[in-house]
Amino acid sequence: MKKYTYTEKKDTRSGFGDGLTELGRENPNVVALCADLTGSLKMNQFEKENPDRFFQVGIAEANMIGIAAGMTIGGKIPFTGTFANFSTGRVYDQIRQSVAYSDKNVKICASHAGLTLGEDGATHQILEDIGMMKMLPGMTVINPCDYNQTKQATKAIANHKGPVYLRFGRPAVPVFMNEEFIIGKAIMLNEGTDVSIFATGHLVWEAIQAGEILEQKGINAEIINIHTIKPLDEKAILASANKTKCIVTAEEHMINGGLGDSIAQVISRKNPMPIEYVGVNDTFGESGTPAQLMEKYGLSADAIVKAAEKAISRKS
Repeated sequence: MKKYTYTEKKDTRSGFGDGLTELGRENPNVVALCADLTGSLKMNQFEKENPDRFFQVGIAEANMIGIAAGMTIGGKIPFTGTFANFSTGRVYDQIRQSVAYSDKNVKICASHAGLTLGEDGATHQILEDIGMMKMLPGMTVINPCDYNQTKQATKAIANHKGPVYLRFGRPAVPVFMNEEFIIGKAIMLNEGTDVSIFATGHLVWEAIQAGEILEQKGINAEIINIHTIKPLDEKAILASANKTKCIVTAEEHMINGGLGDSIAQVISRKNPMPIEYVGVNDTFGESGTPAQLMEKYGLSADAIVKAAEKAISRKS
């Protein structure tokens, strides 16, 4: 098992903020819009350096999406910022009609996603956003795993033509990814032969820890970071699955409509085999610390280990 270590923990939203700041210095067409959450989205430095390219729209998320769509007509590259719940659920009609349908070059950047929003509770912990956004034709959906990857992804989507949904979070998590980020290309973290673990977002680090536990049990897990949910790297998924003959998916999202759902569609069409899902199973969250919620809802290394053992036991 390849060893991954870290020397610090940082929130992925800071990766977004730092990436956006660098974009502001490099690309004069990049503009930013925020719905009254500049500090929470770490957009302060961009605003400070580019006051003429930062637009505080207030608590008016639908208006923010409409303004962003209009800005693209003049050649601007707008990055919108608010919580994931407000970036998707509150403004789905505007995204569908004004951005996706007309293929506008808007970058919808969503912080505080998933259960790790923590104490703010179920009303803010959206767990359906990946499914909502990946169903929109032409929408690219990205869910990076740590500070470094989020920063890279933020810069990469500025050069991508078309609408993008970029998802990240609030808690400090290990910083460990140094591999190059390429939209739509999965990253092999550990080559294995017994089970394929496909993880995204905050569950990537849990998958690495699970791999170490499995190794102690004599199980050689292949671990792949699926940072881009759409377009999905089907080639990498099939190559791994055809080798190991069983799969575990891990995500901080509802099982319905998330990464596991996307991978299951690929596998069912190309080469059916056992799949186990680690994710939230048809329920809302609740208030608690991120660690407490990840444990309660089965989004942990131990849950991935159990799912891997079950998937292996189901091999024919």
